[in-house]
Amino acid sequence: MGTDVITIAPAASIRGTISVPGDKSITHRALLLNSVARGKSQISGAGLGDDCLSTISCLRQLGVQIEQVAKHEFIVHGVADQLRESTVPLNCGNSGTTMRLLLGILSSIPQFNILYGDSSLTNRPMGRVANPLRQMGSSIDGRQNGNLPPLAIKGRSLNGIAYHMPVASAQLKSALLLAAVRANGTTIINQPAQSRDHTELMLSSQGINMTKSGNTIKMDGGQEPEAIDVLVPGDISSAAFWMILAAIHPDAELSVKNVGSNPTRTGVIMILEQMGAHISQDNLQIGSEPAADFFIKSSSLRGTTISGAEIPLLIDELPAIAVAATQAEGTTIIRDATELRVKESDRISAMYQGLQKMGAAIEETEDGLIVHGPSCLRGSKVQCHGDHRVAMALAIAASLAEGETELYGASAVSISYPGFWRILHEIQSV
Repeated sequence: MGTDVITIAPAASIRGTISVPGDKSITHRALLLNSVARGKSQISGAGLGDDCLSTISCLRQLGVQIEQVAKHEFIVHGVADQLRESTVPLNCGNSGTTMRLLLGILSSIPQFNILYGDSSLTNRPMGRVANPLRQMGSSIDGRQNGNLPPLAIKGRSLNGIAYHMPVASAQLKSALLLAAVRANGTTIINQPAQSRDHTELMLSSQGINMTKSGNTIKMDGGQEPEAIDVLVPGDISSAAFWMILAAIHPDAELSVKNVGSNPTRTGVIMILEQMGAHISQDNLQIGSEPAADFFIKSSSLRGTTISGAEIPLLIDELPAIAVAATQAEGTTIIRDATELRVKESDRISAMYQGLQKMGAAIEETEDGLIVHGPSCLRGSKVQCHGDHRVAMALAIAASLAEGETELYGASAVSISYPGFWRILHEIQSV
């Protein structure tokens, strides 16, 4: 995974025009949904982080032919419901999306499979997905009464259910929708708040009928998706690090091209503008997903409160937003974000520890963080906890800290953004 300790010196300025990897969420879904569709599809602009490579590996093990025809381009030969039983356990690596969405797909396939992952994924809760899938008729077992991987799944004929989701989770919603497609009867999913809707958009493009009213989705089973070509826009969760770095650095102008701007993912733009960031955008259209070119420059930020229905729209960007808060005038409060504690690391604790060590005035709460700004950050030795988003968030903090910062566990960025360190080097002058 590359060098595990990275030393970052403060940047005198930030300048450049950059692109970011293909959206990780859309890449996962394009691969998974086209694999269980009928027909052949082309996926262009795919993200090539370790998580998406885990999805490709698992699908190939299940008998799906996936050809890589260019660096970011794949041909997927869909097998509909004719996945084969894997002869070995399926390694999902660090990818919760891979494991949870595969649980939804495999629930209706009458075969036995085992899903496992690395040490981080093995301790991430899967009960919230497994329990409703069991209610639909699937057999899923694992550690701690089926809550933790490795998970053994025996797919069966499923029946639709009415389910009230306990949290707004795109992975849970997607797993249930993928199970519901081939289930008997109707499935009704009630969300407590809106979460990213890439799965609904893609299934609709594949000819799957569903209705949506507010935060409730209704789908009749017994449907079969048709393969579709997918052009993947840039990942806004990756772009967020550059946007925030440009906003908080005192001498910065940065353009980020072709970034997905799906409204269920642009919470980070909304919050940055609320904090006073100078962001302009030119809108584009990439297939069924909206996209934009963004321009960001040095800004004077002010503190804000982030809570409630805002949280699912920027859950992956909160570590970077915590860094922005250290440079904002006044207090920033992040609450209702308990979900951060069960990501690749406990991101609340990880960001508290890292930013406090760098001199931030920060408090850890049960469900978030309180940051008092602005703070003069100082170089230090900090731990990334094997978490790609923590590593990248602390890297942008290091770019404006006084003195050098050593990031331990920095190789974790390869999970979503293998080229991150190269881009950071290219846009900063020291």
